[in-house]
Parts: sequence; structure tokens; C-alpha cells
Amino acid sequence: MRASFLFTSESVSEGHPDKVADQISDAVVDLFLSKDPYARIACETLTTTNRVVLAGEIRCKGVFEDHEWAPGAKEEIEAAVRATVKRIGYEQSGFHWENFSFENHLHAQSAHIAQGVDESGNKDEGAGDQGIMFGYATDETPDLLPATLYYSHRILEKLAHDRHNKVVPFLEPDAKSQVTLEYRNEVPVRATALVVSTQHAPGYFYDGKEGNPELYKELRDYVVGVFNDVLPEGFVDADTKIYVNPTGRFEIGGPDGDAGVTGRKIIVDTYGGAAPHGGGAFSGKDPTKVDRSAAYVARYLAKNVVAAGLARPLHDPAQLRDRHRRAAVSLCRHARHRHGSRSQAGRGAAEAGPPDPQGHPRASEAQRPDLPEDRRLWPFRPQARWRFLHLGKDRPGR
Repeated sequence: MRASFLFTSESVSEGHPDKVADQISDAVVDLFLSKDPYARIACETLTTTNRVVLAGEIRCKGVFEDHEWAPGAKEEIEAAVRATVKRIGYEQSGFHWENFSFENHLHAQSAHIAQGVDESGNKDEGAGDQGIMFGYATDETPDLLPATLYYSHRILEKLAHDRHNKVVPFLEPDAKSQVTLEYRNEVPVRATALVVSTQHAPGYFYDGKEGNPELYKELRDYVVGVFNDVLPEGFVDADTKIYVNPTGRFEIGGPDGDAGVTGRKIIVDTYGGAAPHGGGAFSGKDPTKVDRSAAYVARYLAKNVVAAGLARPLHDPAQLRDRHRRAAVSLCRHARHRHGSRSQAGRGAAEAGPPDPQGHPRASEAQRPDLPEDRRLWPFRPQARWRFLHLGKDRPGR
């Protein structure tokens, strides 16, 4: 890997059509698991102009059994879907939480899939499918995520916060961000390009011919202020290229402007392109779907390895296969040597620090003396490290 390079990641807001679909699918998962912790759910969602469609396979005691819906179950699902869209903030003519057409095509889980998942005889609960899952962590940021993705997320979180709290009058739910950082000696040092495209209230655009330049300036100045607030001091400089709604007017957005489908933002959901991806999405799936649960475990392992200071830099892709074979053995040997017993082997990971509000454990100051008081990893150590852990393939039925 080159020591100096540019790297880019993007993020999407909660009002992006695909993210609306993800959140609806997960609302259905949450609802079913609240009724039956052993429920099976694979819920896909399609969103488009004033329409939401559910499809997929389910099994849930007290909700859907023997191919029959329990009384009131369909109505409860629809209420959960509408509440999700309302929370996001869609009350537009082309997509309104109260008025959109709703279709529910969920049906019984295949018995052939169930036989591989359900515990029976001397067989433990299995996975519904095979898959390849990756976990990744880096010490570039407090959440142990790549800096480009971390700041892309933070930018849109700020926009969503200000929209919900009516800090500014012009923001609408649909938005995207993109951050390009320059790395020197594998350390991010400045932003070379920043992009935000946000749906806006009528009139807040100017393309050089049409629109209102004063209103557009208000929107652009606000977004530039968000860039300066979110990124570390000095990252946004005179040479940073800033693009705010570069295509012009963006008044029609969300599912009214572009259809959304569950599972189409898998890179945004993981590591922003900094690590491989097996291709499986997270949303709409119960824990027997290893696309979700195994990827979560891989992430948990990777971030605790990094937080405990056990990982080493990995620069040459040719070394990956050999490192994968040796990773588990060397980590176990380290644990036995350091702690003396199997029961204590997880202590290093457990001391990684309390989780942040989003549930990501942070490295403790005792383990990371380079962290400043505000716990943000700036300035960096001389050599920031890229690390990831690959769990490999999961076998069905095991």
C-alpha cells in the first residue's frame, strides 16, 4: 500500500430512499423479535412515490403461525412502518407517512430453509445460508472507523439533528455526503474535497441562471459551517474543494425522487470501501442470517483487537492469506501468555473502554496514551495503522 494517497467515502442520510427502506425492514424485525425472540424474519422493502411494499419470509409465534396471521398483526405492522417514516420526517406531497399506499406481501419461511436453521436432535441452531463476512477497525477515529466514513456520517448526523430541531428552515430529509482525505505516511492530514447534496425547501438553489442566489448562499454557508464544525481543525483549508448541491435544484427527493430498496447501501453500512465486503446486507434480517450476525461479530472482534493494541500494520495484500491463517493462533497464544488462563483471555478486549452512545467501544486512555482529553484521535501518532480481521466462510447448518 502506498504511504501517501487520497481516499474517499460517502454516507447517506436517514431520508435517503434506500435508507428509508432499510429502516422500515428493521422496524419489522424489531416488532417481530419483541413478540418472539426466536422469530425468523427476512423482510425486504421497496419505497417509491407514495408507496411502500413489504415482501419476504417470516415465522413468529403469536403473529404468524401455520400460514395464518394473528388478529390485528397486519395492522400493527403497518402502524410500525408508518411510524418509521413519520420519525424520519416525510410529510411531502410525493411521500407522506400518513397517506402512502401500503402493501404487505410477507409470507411463511420456507421449510427447506428452516430445516437448516432450527435446532433439532444433536444439531445446534444453524445459519440459513453460507456467506463471507468481514470485520474491520482502524485507530484513525474514536469509533475505530475509517476517517473518511466517520466524517461523512458525522456531517449527515449534524444535518439531521438541525433539521429535526428546526435550527434552519431549509433542510429536508434526503441527503448524501462525500469526504475525500489526503493521507501522508498513512495518516489523514487534510480534506481535498467535500460534497453535500441535500434536499431543500423551495427556492434554496442557484445554478447560475435560475434560482435565488441569496437563499442558496444561506444554505451553502450553513453546510460549510458544518464541515468546519465536524472535521478536525485545519482539515478544511483554502485548497479544499467544496461542493454543495452541485447539480442545482434538489426539491423532489426521497422515495418520490428515486425508488429505494433494502440492502443497497452496504458500503455505507460498513467501512466506506476501506475493507472488503462479502456482499450481504444487514437490514431486515434476524440473527440466524449470518450476513448480519457474523459481520457484527467480526466487527466486534476487530475493534477490540485494535483497542487492546494487539493488531499490527498490514500493508502488503500478498500477506493477507498467511496473516488470516495465523491470526487466531497468535491471538490465543498472546492471551494465554498475558493472562495465564482461558477464563481470563478476554480481559484485554473487555478493558477496551465503555461503548459510546452508538454502541461502539472506545479505546481506554490507559491503553491509548496518545488520545487527548476530548478522546478524539487528533493529532495522530506518527504511523496510524490500517487493520482488519476476516472471519472467512460460514457453513450452513453450523
